[in-house]
Amino acid sequence: MSSSNAPSKNMLWGGRFTGGLDPLMVAYNESIYIDRAFYAQDVAGSIAYARANKNLGILFDDEFAAIEKGLSQVRTEWETGKFEIRAGVDEDIHTANERRLGEIIGTAIAGKLHTGRSRNDQVATDMRMWLRDELRKIEQYLVDFLKVIAARAEKEVEYVMPGYTHLQRAQPVRWSHWMLSYGLSFAADLERLREVLKRVNRCPLGFGALAGNPFGIDRDAMAKELGFDGLLYNSMAGVADRDFVVETMQWGSMLMTHMSRWAEDLIIYSTAEFGFVRLADAYSTGSSLMPQKKNPDSLELLRGKSGRAFGQMAGLMMTIKGIPSTYNKDLQESVEPMIDHVKTVGDSIQIATGVLSTMDIFPEKMLAALTPDMLATDLAEYLVRKGVPFRETHHTSGRVVALAEKEKVPMDKLSLEQLQSVDSRFESDIMQTFDYQRSVELRSAKGGASKSSVHEQVQVLKGML
Repeated sequence: MSSSNAPSKNMLWGGRFTGGLDPLMVAYNESIYIDRAFYAQDVAGSIAYARANKNLGILFDDEFAAIEKGLSQVRTEWETGKFEIRAGVDEDIHTANERRLGEIIGTAIAGKLHTGRSRNDQVATDMRMWLRDELRKIEQYLVDFLKVIAARAEKEVEYVMPGYTHLQRAQPVRWSHWMLSYGLSFAADLERLREVLKRVNRCPLGFGALAGNPFGIDRDAMAKELGFDGLLYNSMAGVADRDFVVETMQWGSMLMTHMSRWAEDLIIYSTAEFGFVRLADAYSTGSSLMPQKKNPDSLELLRGKSGRAFGQMAGLMMTIKGIPSTYNKDLQESVEPMIDHVKTVGDSIQIATGVLSTMDIFPEKMLAALTPDMLATDLAEYLVRKGVPFRETHHTSGRVVALAEKEKVPMDKLSLEQLQSVDSRFESDIMQTFDYQRSVELRSAKGGASKSSVHEQVQVLKGML
């Protein structure tokens, strides 16, 4: 029984079906409004595929020339916003491009383009090319962000601030040391991104639906033309594989976890209670009720979007965990989260770069937040240098802290006599210990908070770029 709602003959699979489709099913099935993002990659892949078929003799030279010219026009129409999507007909970017190609050069020639090819290897090729191109952009965004971190760390190395554990004041550190604590995490993310890119940039074109190409197509030539680093080597695995998307999202989730923690620190440091930093107006908003408010919305959005990024990764992993081998329609669900994830991560890095490059800092507030009790460990280390076991010096230092609390004075205001009442081995040079810059400079082993160590970290970070 035929139906006016039967699949269009333009649909790549329509000939087998004569029954009607539920209109909701048509919309539920189509992906054109999402995967149209791949228009340029789809055109490039089709030209490479057509060239390979020409070299096999499946297409004549003039037929290939017509296909290449027609596809170039299709790409231009997308670029200029003139491409008209036909609802209910163009179910995906592949169908849309081939349908339009047929209108431009005629279906007799356009109909040869898909010989030996399936949308299964076509979409995998488009996705890998698109993702490769986008990740290279993100790589540059991340490099730019790291350059800002390195530049500020070098310029602002003199400033000392409290370092925190459990969000309690712990020991003095350099502001630059704090910046590099995240900078080196982001630099590790850069290294991981470059590893992910290697696995993304492998070519599946020529796999067909699942069993491979029957005409002996030159997959190496197509991969080279399309800028791939090499081939995938199993057709069944290649059309089913979305590990490259999951791995990208796992990478992005880790980067966004670092971004979220970085943002959280700066949110805290920007409060009136801390006052260490102030965001530029370009990355803040006001309150609709309270005129005095300046809210760090950019940082809060970075923190919030880390959950979005992780959710996309977890969702796709659940989508693909139970599907059987080769292509299944579930895999269509990898496209939308991939596109959104990449945009979220790329935008976030650019926002973070803007925040950091325009942010004001207040070293005097950082210095004022330091208190002598944060040098209690230095006090213990003073006695260690005189040969006293650390466990004993730790106890002694704790007694000094208790004495200062009892006397209701900062530790550095205790007299030498009071200090010697706790331990007679304290000498007059003990008063030098109550110096924040000196404390930080003593942390000179590799990775510490001294100037020399911070400068070394900057060089390590720059080397990772």
